Amino acid sequence: MTRFTVNNQAVEYRLDPATPLLWALRDASNLTGTKYGCGTGHCGACTVDVDGRAIRSCSMTIAEAEGTYVTTIEGLSRERSHPLQLAFLADNLVQCGFCVPGIIMAASVLLRRNPDPDEATIRGAITNLCRCGIYPRLVEAIERAARAARGEEVIAAGARPGIDPADAARVVPALVPPKLSDR
Repeated sequence: MTRFTVNNQAVEYRLDPATPLLWALRDASNLTGTKYGCGTGHCGACTVDVDGRAIRSCSMTIAEAEGTYVTTIEGLSRERSHPLQLAFLADNLVQCGFCVPGIIMAASVLLRRNPDPDEATIRGAITNLCRCGIYPRLVEAIERAARAARGEEVIAAGARPGIDPADAARVVPALVPPKLSDR
């Protein structure tokens, strides 16, 4: 049995020690913010914070995680109030969103180590792949989050878009296709 701390909760996994951390988090702990992208550690969709290091969780086994502290996107801020999350929302950075949890986790490790990174440092630390191409705005959002974390800027992210439950699903009369003779 493998034991480590996930999002400040002690966890004991009854899985094969060779199980990738990614699958333990997603399947056993239902922390689905950590995404499966390439499975080879190249894309970064599965990035989590392990003892203050940005780790590609598809490339680390749970045996290697024994005794560590793991933070996933869900553990960064349940209220989505972390400066990075606020900056990404305020700057409308997210497109499809698949890569964003991994990017935010890599950026959070960076900002903890370096609260005032320059553009070159950010680009060197964030090696995650994004098929939507958010890169031009990514550096600006991370710089903005860094300023907010230092208390130099307040990020007022707008309300998250939502759907009134009454509008989410409606019963519509059955549509009867026209007869061929009516066309």
